[in-house]
Amino acid sequence: MSETSARLLSLLSLLQARRDWPGALLAERLEVSPRTVRRDVDRLRDLGYPVRATKGPDGGYRLDAGAELPPLLFDDDQAIAVAVALQTATTTVTGIEEGALRALATVRQVMPARLRQRVDALQVTTVDKYADSRRAKVDSEHLIAIGAALRAREVLRFDYASPGASEDEWVPPRRVEPHHLVTWGGRWYLVAWDLERNDWRTFRVDRMLPKSPSGPRFTPRELPAPDVATYISSRFQSQNQWPCRGEAILRAKASDIARWAGRDAIVEELTPTSCRLVLSAWSWTGLAATFGMFEADLEFTGPPELKEAATQLATRYNAAASA
Repeated sequence: MSETSARLLSLLSLLQARRDWPGALLAERLEVSPRTVRRDVDRLRDLGYPVRATKGPDGGYRLDAGAELPPLLFDDDQAIAVAVALQTATTTVTGIEEGALRALATVRQVMPARLRQRVDALQVTTVDKYADSRRAKVDSEHLIAIGAALRAREVLRFDYASPGASEDEWVPPRRVEPHHLVTWGGRWYLVAWDLERNDWRTFRVDRMLPKSPSGPRFTPRELPAPDVATYISSRFQSQNQWPCRGEAILRAKASDIARWAGRDAIVEELTPTSCRLVLSAWSWTGLAATFGMFEADLEFTGPPELKEAATQLATRYNAAASA
């Protein structure tokens, strides 16, 4: 009996891992006969799992989405990941607090004792370093509405608020072709083609109020970048350039410097023990001080304003140390 139960769990895990499975391949993976696979599939159906037989040269099986949620199967790593995700989900999405807590309690209740102890040891307290000023929470219903339009490839209509505006001051409905939902720096953004401006735009989801119903269907356009991650990264880097930008050669490994240089820094390996570092800051003095934070000998390569600021800063520090 225990062998059959273990095999059913393995079969369910395989069916959840990919869309279609040829029957012969399932039998090979489970090291049983195709007849045993058919019997096990029938057992899963009796338990409420919607396993459908697929037609084709090989024949096979597919785990369909059901009207009701049957018991789920997680391996140890998946269960730990779900528990941690549920504890931190409410930091960026509002309206799911109670649901996340109930889901966490449900997952914990059905875990074996050994795994429950590991999850209990991972009691996560999320401290938002940006507080209310940076990490704006997003209504879960808004995310669902945007995601539905994106998945259906339908034009999305929404009101959009300018920074600091009240709901009465929101801009009249925008019309866009939604391309992708992304998170960046603790915020949710929608990457979309703006039909009014005929260009790509990035919208903060916490400032959006989706309207119903959605518009007509559309054919997705090609992003002006290899992928959405590259696009959003280049977009924000170009928008957030500090006025002062300089570079230096550091006598340190590039891998060591890259860990602490920041998201917008450029670190280029020159030799196994040296690298070129490009940084930006709000002032030349601030930039010189930032370079000085790395515990490594360095040589400023430009521009002259950075070298001059470093000289002034060295004089100031020398005077302070001699006082």
